[in-house]
Amino acid sequence: MKRRAFTSLPALLLLPTDLPASGPPPSIVEGNLPVFYEGLKSELTYPLAWGNSPIRSFRSWQRTARHKVDELLLEPDDGTPFDLEVVDEQRAGGLVRRVVLFNVTRHSRVRATMVLPDRPGRFPAALLLHDHGARFDIGKEKLIRPWYDDTRLASAEAWTTRYFSGRFIGDELAARGYAVLAVDALGWGDRPGLTYETQQALASNFYNLGSSLAGLMAREDARAAALLATLPEVDRRRIAAVGFSMGGYRAWQVAALSDHVSATVSVCWMTTLKGMMVPGNNTLRGQSAYFMSHPGLFRHLDIPDVASIAAPRPMLVYNGETDALFPIGGVREAYEKMRAVWESQRAGGRLLTKVWPGLGHVFTAEMQDEAFAWLSSVLDC
Repeated sequence: MKRRAFTSLPALLLLPTDLPASGPPPSIVEGNLPVFYEGLKSELTYPLAWGNSPIRSFRSWQRTARHKVDELLLEPDDGTPFDLEVVDEQRAGGLVRRVVLFNVTRHSRVRATMVLPDRPGRFPAALLLHDHGARFDIGKEKLIRPWYDDTRLASAEAWTTRYFSGRFIGDELAARGYAVLAVDALGWGDRPGLTYETQQALASNFYNLGSSLAGLMAREDARAAALLATLPEVDRRRIAAVGFSMGGYRAWQVAALSDHVSATVSVCWMTTLKGMMVPGNNTLRGQSAYFMSHPGLFRHLDIPDVASIAAPRPMLVYNGETDALFPIGGVREAYEKMRAVWESQRAGGRLLTKVWPGLGHVFTAEMQDEAFAWLSSVLDC
């Protein structure tokens, strides 16, 4: 009997069919993207997006879409009592400044800062969400002047000069009659220990522990919004989420996840996923992207689809025309997607989107003045 020669089928299947006859094999990774990334992008059809989903009731769609996002956060909801404690309070210039402690989750008690008008009343409130910027020594201090720390004050003033025309956004809003709250995300300010190079390891270890770094940040932001709604000085019907850069992402994300948020100001973080995943984009460097990466989400919803879960509540979204982080084509496409959702609910007037000509990744005094005037109008301040 002749012996038959068998070749392992799995081995054959693993062999690429386009290897050159000689020389080095072709690259399969270019610029942190697989060479077949366009094929992967083409498979993203966002079947849960409003208009794609078979669900025709908008409220039912909102519940379904939010449930899917909730599920993919990989971090459970948390009902731990806040146990708020004021540890420092100062009055000056018609404002009250506070340092507070509260339980942001079952695992973390955090230090946060508040500024509010020094008079009786229930004020509209703003949850201030800081950016990333690869600057970890300051978080909340990027938004509220750190009266309690001269070293961080110098860093914060340099930051506001670079991005905010020298203004502290929280102080500006408080002077306009808002109660404002700013909390450090994990790794920033009073929650130290993170460096740019260790973000990937931190994120992967969260995954190994059955959780998610991005999911934790999302949950913590929702918890901070819920805390604001419990404060006696706050009108719980008028709570805004306000943020720049990663904080802009956090602003529309918390609006999508929390009914405590009545209006949103998001600056310099909106695009479509496909418009962002292009060669050379900053997102492709990884690292900081882990704070905004929910595994599997884009198999269901695009970035503007998630923001649109907040519709028809008022939302303002600004981008700079020359912002290198967000190619303008993806920005405009995202705006169009969002516009269609708000208009489908006869609420087109509640969505304000704008590309600022000639501006990059900044939130200038002019942008702030327009945004805050809009915010006061939609909150009836």
